[in-house]
Formats: sequence, C-alpha cells, structure tokens
Amino acid sequence: MNMMMMNYQVDHQRIKTNGIWMHVAEKGMGPLVLLIHGFPEFWYAWRHQINFLADNGYHVVAPDLRGYGDSDSPLSPSSYTMMHIVGDLIGLIDHFGQQKVYVVGHDWGAVAGWYLSLFRPDRVMGFVALTVPYYPRSPNCKTVQSIKKIYGDGCHVIQFQEPGRAERAFARYDYTTVMKKFLLITDKMIAPPDMEIIDFLETKWSLPPWLTEEDIQVYAEKFEESGFTGAFNYYRAMDLTWELLAPWQGSKITVPVKFIVGDKEFGFQSGGAKDFVEGDEFKSLVPDVEVVIIDGHHFIQEENPQEVSNQILSFLRKHPMDL
Repeated sequence: MNMMMMNYQVDHQRIKTNGIWMHVAEKGMGPLVLLIHGFPEFWYAWRHQINFLADNGYHVVAPDLRGYGDSDSPLSPSSYTMMHIVGDLIGLIDHFGQQKVYVVGHDWGAVAGWYLSLFRPDRVMGFVALTVPYYPRSPNCKTVQSIKKIYGDGCHVIQFQEPGRAERAFARYDYTTVMKKFLLITDKMIAPPDMEIIDFLETKWSLPPWLTEEDIQVYAEKFEESGFTGAFNYYRAMDLTWELLAPWQGSKITVPVKFIVGDKEFGFQSGGAKDFVEGDEFKSLVPDVEVVIIDGHHFIQEENPQEVSNQILSFLRKHPMDL
C-alpha cells in the first residue's frame, strides 16, 4: 500500500455485498457515517474528513464504489445502474448492523446518496450532498439526450458513452497526467467538436496548496491498477437507470439534507444549475434542505477540507442519532 495512504491510519477490509466484494476504509466509533466518493477518485478523496469525523465521535466508513479502487469491477455497463450502487450500500449498512446511517456523497457519490435517500429513506438519518443536486426525472427524455441538448457532443458524459472510446483516448497519457487534468479542473468539461475531452483539459504542472504530488501519485497508482472502465460504466448506465426510475417519477426526497457546493463549481455555474438550486423546484423536491455555498471548485472536500468537515459535523449534530 502507498505510504501516503498508510499515513492516514485507517483500517481496511473487503466486504461481500450485493454479489461483489467492496473495499472500505474505516475509522472511529459511534454513529455510522458513509462517505461516498465520485469520479475519478476512491476512498482517499475523504482522507481529511475521515480523521476529523472519527475524532469527533463517529464511525466513518469510506467505500470504494464498484468499479473503483480495490472493489470488484463487473464488466457489463448494465451492472452500474443506481439500483446496483444503492444495493451495494444497503448491503454495506447491513454488514455493520445499523438500521440508520448518515450519508455524505460527492459527485457520483452524491447521486448515489440521493437515490439511497429516495429508495430507502428508512435507512438514512440524514444526507450531505456535495456539488450535485437532486434533479427530477424527465418523464419523456432520457438522461443522456437531455444532457446532450444542454451541453452538446463535447460534454464528457456524451464522450464516455461509447465503450472503448474514452479508454483509448485516456491511454495516450500516463496516469499522473490524467489525474492532474481532472483533479485540477476549474472550467466546464466541454470540449470543442471532434476533440476528446482528455485532450481538451489543460495539464497544470504547478499544483495548488491543497493537492500534493504524493496525492496525485496515490490516485494515479490506484487507477493504473484498476483502469477507468468501471468509472466510465456509471455514465454508460445512465439511460438504463432512467428507465428503471420510472416508478419514482415525481417522488420527493424526504430525509434531512444539506447541499454544499463551491461557488466556482463548473457544473453549478452553467446549464441553469445555480438558478435551479436557488429556486422553488429544488426545494419542492427536497423539502427539508439547507443550501450552503462555500469557496471552492469541484473537489471541495479536498480543496476546502476544514470548511466541508465543519459543515458536515454541524449537520450531524443538528440531527443526533439515538444509539
């Protein structure tokens, strides 16, 4: 195991859930808090929050989602719907013998947290979503087509659809460069026509204070082991998830929620997301929501770790759990 990961002094185990083996990092004792990562990361994205929350009296569990890190990576894109991901998380909660847990999710982890809260509100004490709000399901237009209408063919979501395409494009770069391109994104992920998103993204060789060369290597080495196909399969399953979500058309998120987003988040400032989050529709879909806008870009739990940790802790304390 990389020395940087060892420095964080977390326990590691692999748990059988929903037909796969899922790797988790965990620390602490107390009420269970699930920290769910996004693209392109794994449990290490939560290194700051794991220690902080454990030190404040919580049992923190940060899994590698299926397709990532040291968890299993099923081959078929159809094995990556939100039903599968939520099923993995329910199995994880059951493994730890908990009826209710706190959930914190970033990026795809936020999407997973929204649907865990939608499908099984009986298992969620409260949910903290980072960067990605809860969007209503369009009754007539599949997800990928809806995104294409807004952002066009140069959007990463569209480019990741075709099996093999993004894998071939990413393979032109070493893993360190790929991670730098994504972790240091400050602008929207939309390439010009006929240009691959990985070619379009800028490579910044000087790192900001919140990210070290050692951090980059932790990510690069793990993705060199796992590859990116599992991560891409989340995008390739989007339309299948849309089909399976039909029974929940118009449903609301009933659990308490705090939504945290960076003021310079590329997805928040484009496509009408800011107006949506600050408008009436979002609050009608998520009646018990608190919206918090903080300083930062996309990877705010790493870029602004203390503020995010404090926001999470204040939410947990606002909704205490009887053990």
